[in-house]
Amino acid sequence: MSKTILTRRTFIGAGAAGASSLVLGGCDAFNFLGDRGGSVREILEKANDVTYYVQRFLIGDALAREYAESEIRQGQRPNGSTDPQSAEYLALKANDFADYRLSVTGLVETPKSYSLAELRNMPSRTQITRHDCVEGWSCIAKWTGTPLSVVLDEVKLKPDARYIVFHCYDNMGSGASGPNFYYESCDLVDARHPQTILAYGLNNQTLPVPNGAPMRVRIERQLGYKQPKYVHTIEAVSSFAQIARGKGGYWEDRGYEWYAGI
Repeated sequence: MSKTILTRRTFIGAGAAGASSLVLGGCDAFNFLGDRGGSVREILEKANDVTYYVQRFLIGDALAREYAESEIRQGQRPNGSTDPQSAEYLALKANDFADYRLSVTGLVETPKSYSLAELRNMPSRTQITRHDCVEGWSCIAKWTGTPLSVVLDEVKLKPDARYIVFHCYDNMGSGASGPNFYYESCDLVDARHPQTILAYGLNNQTLPVPNGAPMRVRIERQLGYKQPKYVHTIEAVSSFAQIARGKGGYWEDRGYEWYAGI
């Protein structure tokens, strides 16, 4: 008799994808996920907090597995949106991103902005890692970019900074309050992790548009929705209370876990 091994990745993938699709689809049986003040959702959120602290304790600063170049079997499969249509992004793309600037703002001593050339001239890291999507597929690819820690050291975080938020060009659709642009976040542990990079290269080529050009973030110990693409601003904050729905990410605002560690 065969055994089914339920890994954390499988559990998160099935649970997050299934629960979130039910929320977005308006399933009455799971209305508690959309009820931000509901007692059941509050219990689940506290369980997520426990998962976060336990994983932090067990994993520490461990590296995600890295692979040999021979293990790259295909091109990196794009996830999420693949071609933002905002006027600002289209103008940048038309000029091959020559005018692109990455802004670093918020709770920092010295706000800065960087061109792609400036990022490429900073210390870099190349890593071959596996992208695990919440939809259940995986893909091994080679990423090159600037370690986020290098940028954070330059701008110098203020003492009350607790999280790093990534603001993106891809509009996920408009709501009553206007466009819903993708955003994501991580804590300072992941932000300073040596494998967390601002990636501008993929498989020895310039990062393609479907994969997030001109720059995407790689947080290698988390699921794919935590790897934001088309990033234009990095913001250091003390909390998420004033950002979108306050949960720390576009999908988190819609029921996904904020900490998606694997």
